[in-house]
Amino acid sequence: MKKENQPAEEQEVKNAENVAPETTETAQDSQEAQANDDLADKILKLNDQHLRLMAEFDNYKKRTLKERADLIKYSGERVFVDMLPIIDDFERALAHLPEEDSPIKEGIIMIHNKFVNFLKSNGVKEMETKDQPFDMDLHEAISMFPAPDESMKGKIIDCTQKGYMFHDKVIRYAKVVVAE
Repeated sequence: MKKENQPAEEQEVKNAENVAPETTETAQDSQEAQANDDLADKILKLNDQHLRLMAEFDNYKKRTLKERADLIKYSGERVFVDMLPIIDDFERALAHLPEEDSPIKEGIIMIHNKFVNFLKSNGVKEMETKDQPFDMDLHEAISMFPAPDESMKGKIIDCTQKGYMFHDKVIRYAKVVVAE
């Protein structure tokens, strides 16, 4: 009987040996799968970081190009802002000149016109204010008066100091009187 049982026991040992390698292979496969998943996650993470870094760098390049273009576009702004009081003085002088024609009056008018044309040719524009609606982005209200009629409410009645724009940027706000 031992002989009969012995082959059965040997068979069980052989079966156990065959089962053990399969179990070991399954554990190795799951470890490899885990390692592959970890690598795939790491690759995805690195790829995402790379794409974000590239996008950030592209935004940086666009921002610096825009800043450089704005710097060039508005490079003379300070000079024109400093010239605005001079044009104000010219306009006050024109308002107080005598009515009769004289060479001095013609000379002052000619210089004023050249100065205004120079500013316009360089992108400096005077803001239109009379009877315009009050806009906080363009005007500075220095006083409010009662409106002569309902249609004038919220509109500019008078301008005490002209406002100017350099290209599309306000370089001096217009000081105005608004109807309330």
